[in-house]
Amino acid sequence: MAASSQSGSGQYSSGRKFWLLGGAILLVIALYTGGWFYAASALKQTVLTAIAPRADVGVSGECSDIEFRGFPFRIGLFCSKVDVDDNVNGISATFGALRSAAQVYAPGHIVWELDSPAEIRTAQGLTVNAQWDNLQSSLVTKAPGIARTSTVIDGLKAVAISSFTGQTVNFDAARTEVHLRQNGADLDGAISVENANAIVKDWPQVFPKFSASADLTLIGKAGMIDGTDEQGIHGSQGELRRIVADIGDGKVMTVSGPFAFDEQGFLSGKFKLEIEQLGPWGKSIKEAFPDIASTVDTATKLLKALAGGGDKVSVDLVVDHGNATVSGFIPLGKIPPV
Repeated sequence: MAASSQSGSGQYSSGRKFWLLGGAILLVIALYTGGWFYAASALKQTVLTAIAPRADVGVSGECSDIEFRGFPFRIGLFCSKVDVDDNVNGISATFGALRSAAQVYAPGHIVWELDSPAEIRTAQGLTVNAQWDNLQSSLVTKAPGIARTSTVIDGLKAVAISSFTGQTVNFDAARTEVHLRQNGADLDGAISVENANAIVKDWPQVFPKFSASADLTLIGKAGMIDGTDEQGIHGSQGELRRIVADIGDGKVMTVSGPFAFDEQGFLSGKFKLEIEQLGPWGKSIKEAFPDIASTVDTATKLLKALAGGGDKVSVDLVVDHGNATVSGFIPLGKIPPV
């Protein structure tokens, strides 16, 4: 009887352990599933913040036909169309399908893809229609927002139409990169294009494909990356560390210096403009604008004199509320507001 009693007690103990283990496994699965859906909801909010950072002040974003995928090891969000409306700055945009994902073990590092076509419209009369072969991006979050983002676009083709200037510009680039990061209270940005081409309607096309890059800082504008900045680009100021445009054959142009945007979006600044191969640059400009050939000749001679007769020159490029001049007296034209 004692042996039988011990055997029954052991079976009861084993069965109890089995149910406890099973219950623990079910509890872990339930907690993991709940955590996954919570992370998926956070991913949705992060994506919406990225496409419409200021939802509380008139900026709205919508992802149509949202689906969550990837359970249990990845967190994915898919939608068929993206719409953004910024009622404050008068900007609206539509894009194609969006696909985003994050690993369960690193939910704060999100990668996403966005399909073309895209259309962007502004209250200043600018309309941009764009298509691309591939657009991939990544972002890293922090509490409470976005610390940095990187975007790469292959095969970009865009058409910009400005009712402000009446001009149409066609632009294409083999590769475009945009990198943004918070640097304390400031926002750092780096942009580059490779094998790009810009064609202005009714202007001669004399420039070959070019490559260009820009590196700049917007002072006190770190919040623009995640929508915590309430002012936007208007009324901002910053430092342009370097813009480089290279059209080949040694024809390189570099611009650097401080800048600011007024409340209407017009640019002002005093930049250092460096031009290599000044003679070939002047020849290309005269071919593009034969009506101002004599002015270009005069400006080229003056700039060569400033350069001591050399073909590399450094001058001041002054922009006053959109009006651009060389050294304050050679007019270049009007830059439209952003």
